[in-house]
Amino acid sequence: MTIDVARIPVLSDNYVWLAHDAASGETAVIDPAVAEPVLAAAAERGWTITQIWNTHWHPDHTGGNAEIKAATGCTITGPAAEAERIPTLDVQVTGGDVVTLGAITAQVIDVPAHTAGHIALHLPTEQVVFVGDTLFAMGCGRLFEGTAEQMFTNMQTLGALPPETVVYCAHEYTQSNGRYALVAEPDNADIAARMAQVDAARTKGEPTVPTTIALERATNPFMRARDAAQLAERRAAKDAFR
Repeated sequence: MTIDVARIPVLSDNYVWLAHDAASGETAVIDPAVAEPVLAAAAERGWTITQIWNTHWHPDHTGGNAEIKAATGCTITGPAAEAERIPTLDVQVTGGDVVTLGAITAQVIDVPAHTAGHIALHLPTEQVVFVGDTLFAMGCGRLFEGTAEQMFTNMQTLGALPPETVVYCAHEYTQSNGRYALVAEPDNADIAARMAQVDAARTKGEPTVPTTIALERATNPFMRARDAAQLAERRAAKDAFR
């Protein structure tokens, strides 16, 4: 991997990501909920923010757009299907399009379900994917604007990425997701082992993401669902799980 990725924890459980390409000097902000901590983190590293990438319209992913753009003059790229709900967009993209960070290419993947126009950004040469609120460590996003069939397709699409792909999701939900995963697949030893590590990390206040496609294939009950009907059952159960 030639890019550097920095994690910026904001709000109660959001992660904003900075992706920096040293060769070009470009830095992309992925899903900035707020501006001030992002600008501070970039300045601390000596990185110049040139782009923002939005995966979907929710305010906790776009709330920092305008202020960061005002401070840096960056270009904001996001899903064409949600352009009306992200008024700060400069560039609209859809599945199959490419976005560049210096000489590095990010492939846009349509992953609707959490929101109707949600996208993910896969950087094949970097073995990295930014997934917003579609895929979480041991979880998936709620079906606010789409269907279980769509989310099942998303899980199959993302699950088909190379196993070593590092997955950058936008929330620290792993512990609650894992508690449900233990119920969904009580005989899955991989989930039990992972949860021991997650609980230990969270006790120390440490983050549990990014994750990897390989780890999700082994422990994520939504990626492991056999069909859309089972994913729907699991999503409904997780929504009600306490």
